[in-house]
Amino acid sequence: MNVPTFIEFFTVYVRPVLDVGILAFLIYKTYQLLVMTDAVYLIRGLLILLAIYGISFFLKLSTVTWIMNILAPGLVIGLAIILQPELRRIFIQIGRQSIFGRKSMARSSWIEAAVSASVYLAEKRRGAIIVMARKVGLASYIEKGIPLDAIISTSLLISVFEHDNPLHDGAAIISQGRLAAAGCFLPLSDQQEIRKTFGSRHRAALGIAEESDAVVLVVSEETGTLSLTYDSKLYYDLSSEEVLERLHILFSERNLRKEGNEVANEP
Repeated sequence: MNVPTFIEFFTVYVRPVLDVGILAFLIYKTYQLLVMTDAVYLIRGLLILLAIYGISFFLKLSTVTWIMNILAPGLVIGLAIILQPELRRIFIQIGRQSIFGRKSMARSSWIEAAVSASVYLAEKRRGAIIVMARKVGLASYIEKGIPLDAIISTSLLISVFEHDNPLHDGAAIISQGRLAAAGCFLPLSDQQEIRKTFGSRHRAALGIAEESDAVVLVVSEETGTLSLTYDSKLYYDLSSEEVLERLHILFSERNLRKEGNEVANEP
């Protein structure tokens, strides 16, 4: 293949594919980072407003277009102010982790640490609630707790839920493979049967599972049983092997990609 032919092949075929591929990759990774924070909901709201503006412009709805033109500068400034904390978190996350994703070995390590700590706490009849974020960010709950940003270990989780520790009444939140915060308070579920049967820990675990895609591991102080809540459901009195198996499945690369696609396809 001579030089002119190679250059022509690159220009006509390779360059457009490379251009579109890199752009698609950047858009996908940016969306992944946005989903990890509350900013994704604001972005969706902005897209709805843009859709309204496009429809009004196309249909020549002069009054709606006029109002949108007046509001546009204020919306841009307001959006920048509102998204400032979220943008800061996104850049921090980019700096902390590789853009190509987390290693499955690291994920397996903190999952096993969480289960080991829960088994120990269950034997000692010490209640605990460990929230594990998936795709939907839990920044609003992390901010209201005690920030830790620590490497997860069995000893650390046990120490958090010691009776003489001021953090043991709240929830510990794991995000991005690190212990983001402890002493966090969660919304309680409104399901009446849960309110009658279970204590505040199980109700809080189900409450956060109803509002996000988080997986919550609960240790009952009264019975020493282990439970999981996710997808707005509570799975009570599981063995440690069952908990470990379910967590590995829920946090597998394939499952996380599936979750991401489901979030992206939501109306």
